[in-house]
Amino acid sequence: MSIIAGDRRLSYPELGARATRAAGGLAALGVVENDSVALMLRNDFALFEANIAAGMVGAYAVPINWHSTADEAGYILRDCAARVLVVHADLLPQIAAGIPANTHVLVVPTPDEIATAYHVGAEAAALPAGRAAWADFIDASPPLSVPPRISRGSMIYTSGTTGRPKGVRRRPPTQAQLDAMSQQIGALWGLVPDPTAVVLMNGPMYHSAPAAYGMSAARNQITTVLQPRFDAEDMLRLIDRHRVTHMHIVPTMFVRLLRLPDEVKRRYDVSSLRNVTHGAAPCPPEVKRAMIGWWGKVINEYYGATETGVVVWNTSEQALLKPGTVGKPVDGAIVRVVDEQGRDVKQGEVGEIYVQAPNLSDFTYNNADDKRREVALGELVTVGDVGYFDADGYLFLCDRKRDMIISGGVNIYPAEIESQLIHMPGVRDCAVFGIPDEEFGEAICAVVQPDGGHALGADDVRAFLRERLARYKLPKVVEFRDALPREDSGKIFKRKLRQPYWEKAGRAI
Repeated sequence: MSIIAGDRRLSYPELGARATRAAGGLAALGVVENDSVALMLRNDFALFEANIAAGMVGAYAVPINWHSTADEAGYILRDCAARVLVVHADLLPQIAAGIPANTHVLVVPTPDEIATAYHVGAEAAALPAGRAAWADFIDASPPLSVPPRISRGSMIYTSGTTGRPKGVRRRPPTQAQLDAMSQQIGALWGLVPDPTAVVLMNGPMYHSAPAAYGMSAARNQITTVLQPRFDAEDMLRLIDRHRVTHMHIVPTMFVRLLRLPDEVKRRYDVSSLRNVTHGAAPCPPEVKRAMIGWWGKVINEYYGATETGVVVWNTSEQALLKPGTVGKPVDGAIVRVVDEQGRDVKQGEVGEIYVQAPNLSDFTYNNADDKRREVALGELVTVGDVGYFDADGYLFLCDRKRDMIISGGVNIYPAEIESQLIHMPGVRDCAVFGIPDEEFGEAICAVVQPDGGHALGADDVRAFLRERLARYKLPKVVEFRDALPREDSGKIFKRKLRQPYWEKAGRAI
């Protein structure tokens, strides 16, 4: 059992030994409990080594989105007071100017399979002159000489529509909380010690769910294959080659898989799959139904967030029974849908969703306790999602409250429009959001990324949606882009699309 990356393998005994030496090295650098160790790494052996090592000394592992600029990464490094930064060689130049002088930098040469996937040249992938290598640091360090601390886990910085990202900093968990969480992960994600299980990791582990999933697989010593960059056919090839049993993916990947030619789909055997978990974004019911028809009833969905953990679960059977639902609350979770006064709304009415997950230790936003109080309702918290419960207790999401468009006093949910538009022939990706409108306050804007070879116009988009949505939900403005600002996780940076409109108008709402 090992972690596999391209032609390389790292056994779990080797991982444990290297992490123990890395922890000893961190301790020698003066890293202590509640410090931060930042990781700007693509999915690689070093990411697992550094994450585990940070946990052993009681420090927070702080993954940084490797799309970050020097200003963005520098803000996080300063906010978390990172004692150490572990970074891939090709990513260092883009953030070097933002690294604080007191942050110790350790560099990982970019591995061949990652360099190939991201078109990184040999010079950029190599260890820069004058920089300390992560591997040399491990080799020169003694094993940690004191008992390992209880791991704090990762401090993930959440991206918002406005302002700087906030670090979700959890209190140290108790052993009972860790044991209960491990049981929940086993019951839902299926990640338990099993020599026959194989995980395929393709989501970037700077995001909370892929990070939790990948590290849970490692803690259970499950064979894990790292896909350097998502590609639909390459995913099928890896599933077939390695007999993959478990995955965590996002709905955008489903859409791209379904668009593969039938002869490509038939070329690969996916019968080994047992538990495919998805979340992070709404999944259109038609997409879910098609994937279940192809892969079988192995697809499960969760609802949650970095702040909340998993609070709602949805099996394939439930998805087919209740198209569009994200499921029912997991055992021990509290989920409430409330109005502006914090009162529970009636069944079927839309309100803001507040939750409390079982087993998780409480959190605050790093250096921003006031922001933590803003999202609280007693012991419950919200991330701004709105939705409703149906008569059978199934939760349905409408959208993010912050993404909701209010046009002429009417609430419009972009996710509803996007779920239809993504099925239009010739549409590869899309994003819908509100823009300033003098008459109605806000108008609907749709930004569309066409598939290659398709010529689309704004009238074509409106005509397609007119057959499926009420007229007031049709976009007033339709733009076309060759590419959308999207992370590898599938999440679109709507803020980057929306911001120019509001800056021009001189207002934010």
